[in-house]
Amino acid sequence: MEELLPGLWHYTAFHPRIRQVVHSHFLTRSRTLFDPMVPVEGLRMFGTEFRPARIVLSNRHHWRGAQEFADEFGCPVLAPLAGLHEFRDGRHVSGYAIGGSPAEDVRALRADALAPDDTVLRLDVGRGALLFADALIAWDDGLSFMPDFLMDDPERTRAGLLADLRALLDEDFDTLLFAHGDPVVRGGKAVLAAFVEAGGHTASVED
Repeated sequence: MEELLPGLWHYTAFHPRIRQVVHSHFLTRSRTLFDPMVPVEGLRMFGTEFRPARIVLSNRHHWRGAQEFADEFGCPVLAPLAGLHEFRDGRHVSGYAIGGSPAEDVRALRADALAPDDTVLRLDVGRGALLFADALIAWDDGLSFMPDFLMDDPERTRAGLLADLRALLDEDFDTLLFAHGDPVVRGGKAVLAAFVEAGGHTASVED
């Protein structure tokens, strides 16, 4: 794992179903693990210091390795209330509301133009960090929305996403985190503002 900021950790793992590298994060203050994959080193890297107290999913699709962590550490799994229907198969998942706090240093923000349960989480670390589920991703060449084929109505969805992102600029933050993409550790607010100003066209993510 890599410490991005004091108390904020990040790691990547290959997701075999979507055949992409995806990103997971950990806050040491509340011992909250976000959208976790099981790392290549296995669960042994989550020892005393990193033993999760809870798992928070940024949307219903990011179950990933949550079951393995829950079984090993006995920690609860939380997901957005709007996505709880995904877990009627018997998985034990509790819901959190938009505007609520699934952990003492985490607040759920509305950004649901892509899907009702797609959430942005504001993390109280450093100068503030926003963690994006699927509403925004980071490729090597900059920020982007999900590909059009993953949207029911791409034009309308992109317009809604831009409105969501514009509202998020009222929050205090400097860091951008992504379930899909490398973090922007510093200057993230300026990067996001430039992306919105450009109408959702690529904005540099160079740190």
